[in-house]
Amino acid sequence: MFSRNIKFLQELLFLSVGCFFMSLSLSVFFEPHLIAPGGITGLSIVINSISGVPLWVLNLCFNIPLFIIAYKILSKEEIIKTLLGVLLLTLCLNFTSKLSNINATNDPLLACIVGSVLNGIGLGIIFRINGTTGGTDLIGLLVNKFLPSISIAVLMGIADFIVIFLSGIVSKEIEIALYSGLALFLTVKVTDFIVDGFNYSRSFTIISNKSDEITYSIMDKLERGVTILKGEGGYTKNEKDIILVVVSKRQVVTLKKIIKSIDPYAFIIVSDIHETLGEGFSNINAL
Repeated sequence: MFSRNIKFLQELLFLSVGCFFMSLSLSVFFEPHLIAPGGITGLSIVINSISGVPLWVLNLCFNIPLFIIAYKILSKEEIIKTLLGVLLLTLCLNFTSKLSNINATNDPLLACIVGSVLNGIGLGIIFRINGTTGGTDLIGLLVNKFLPSISIAVLMGIADFIVIFLSGIVSKEIEIALYSGLALFLTVKVTDFIVDGFNYSRSFTIISNKSDEITYSIMDKLERGVTILKGEGGYTKNEKDIILVVVSKRQVVTLKKIIKSIDPYAFIIVSDIHETLGEGFSNINAL
């Protein structure tokens, strides 16, 4: 029970930090330049430019009915996290609304880049704890229930495109719509980077007639575990041992040299891995 409470407090802290980063990007960088990177928050920026209604009020007004409709669909844990996410983002937007007049930059491109990085970091932190701030996530979930043939990702993409299109119409500048599209792209990329983690590794699949020597050398010199897979040549029908090993990026060059020194004719497949969990890498229990 105690450990569950500690975990909940940790997730609440991360959710708060993520919402603060998001609100900072929206209030300081996106809103002053009418950059609307999709979603409910982007739509709020568009409506704010027309009506002057604060972002925090619009965010709450949009999300309350969505939350009520989605209440029966979400699990108990999802309900709590969604409600907390919506409320925390609203509070953070209210707090950072006073910063919208500080004129951080007059360059819309710089505002687009910095805002996207902050927004992506915030969303990444929230997604790492499986949290949400409502918005298009809920819209996609609800519409998907009625149109199951269309994926949630496609529905969210359509919603984002409409918001970006509206930003261009309201501002009467195609550049603003382009900046909004760029902001959405950069936000997604930064979010993926945060969610995937910083522990980039590479996987090697090695096919060689000298698999025993290569295996021993890898374990001895790199101190990495090796998995042996059984394979068969499609043409020759000869059985072969296939080596599978995951190494950190700093060990890539050393591993290639090891393989080359033992069997320069080995067949090697190298794959990028965004996150590796287990012995010798990140501990899955720390997540």
